[in-house]
Amino acid sequence: MNAQQKLKSLGDQLNTVIVGKPTQTQDCVACLLAAGHLLIEDVPGVGKTTLAHALARTFGLQFSRVQFTADLMPSDLTGVAIYERSKETFVFHPGPLFTQVLLADEINRASPKTQSALLEAMEEKQVSVDGETRALPEPFFVIATQNPHDQIGTYALPESQMDRFLMRISLGYPDRGAERELLAGRDRRDMVEALPSLLSAAELQQLQQKVLEIHAAPALLDYVQDLIAATRSGQWFVLGLSPRAGMAVLRAAKAQALLCGRDYVAPDDVQAILAQTTAHRLTPVSDARRGAVEQVRAMIDAVPLP
Repeated sequence: MNAQQKLKSLGDQLNTVIVGKPTQTQDCVACLLAAGHLLIEDVPGVGKTTLAHALARTFGLQFSRVQFTADLMPSDLTGVAIYERSKETFVFHPGPLFTQVLLADEINRASPKTQSALLEAMEEKQVSVDGETRALPEPFFVIATQNPHDQIGTYALPESQMDRFLMRISLGYPDRGAERELLAGRDRRDMVEALPSLLSAAELQQLQQKVLEIHAAPALLDYVQDLIAATRSGQWFVLGLSPRAGMAVLRAAKAQALLCGRDYVAPDDVQAILAQTTAHRLTPVSDARRGAVEQVRAMIDAVPLP
């Protein structure tokens, strides 16, 4: 089975569990192929956790699930060193961060202090405990779910942590046909448990290398820079995208191109992933009547194609 067939199989399997949301599942696959962390934000009950479980199982990676609560402490994630009398020394007991996929469920129900404990892990792929730095497994992804921040018992994620997520997606309510399939079909949790792994860690790393090899022409880079400059113009957003965000956009566009079977990035690839990779990093200007996602899409329409 070649790379394109594997990628199609990945999407098909995810779409058997998350019905009626092929665009969102493709975004999720693109995010992990681009070696990025994923934030799934929506109201409770629309399948955020189910999608995160399905992604981890389909990609064939070891994963841990942590239910974030108000009393969760940073050491509950990173682990602790405990004195063992028999060995007369402190022995480190790793926490759930030491996995390939961490499912951070309802991440914004934890305190800002605990949320910040993820920053080093997400950016550096390592944690520091008791003055010692420990590497996390490879690959390492955080798939986080988040309820709308205006719900009771939630804390807004700090901007520095939002910037660590390559993509933020929302599922939304299913249409009538998809909802009928959910009502009449098997329990989604049982379906997730039965999902086979379609990739190994080595195969995933090969696909990630293919993403890096996707060609981006100078004219395409000009277009990406034009979009980044538009976010900084003050017309659309309070603050523009950082250089790190610009590199994230290009990496996600390359993954999108691979999923479409191309060895080069087209403007369509950039447009397809721009809102998902940038809206959570941007704040619309005060007189905007649109949210960040709609504002990004309006900006796309205003920036000329190369």
